[in-house]
Amino acid sequence: QVQLVESGGGLVQAGGSLRLSCAASGRTFKNYNMGWFRQAPGKEREFVATITKSGSNTYYAESLKGRFTISRDNAKNTVYLQMNSLKPEDTAVYYCALRVLYGLGVTPSDYGYWGQGTQVTVSS
Repeated sequence: QVQLVESGGGLVQAGGSLRLSCAASGRTFKNYNMGWFRQAPGKEREFVATITKSGSNTYYAESLKGRFTISRDNAKNTVYLQMNSLKPEDTAVYYCALRVLYGLGVTPSDYGYWGQGTQVTVSS
């Protein structure tokens, strides 16, 4: 069984930064591609970013490119999401996810394991 635990969310003013972390256990973390998604109230869960198992390749939602950075530390079984220049519209619950199958995934159905989420609130 896989456990994913996000942390690092909170309240931040517009223009500020946050770094989210997601600690994984239960599988050999370095063997799996990882992703971040977010879900705002009343909206569907949307793709944020994904990273290959080695960390050599990343892919972002077009609208977030340049502000958000995904990275991972396989020695610590952790994936990160650095968020800069935050805007009120970034307010959401942020989830990390593990993809069991080969290749990168950009939809929620591409991922088999999810964390419980961490709230990010950006005030104007």
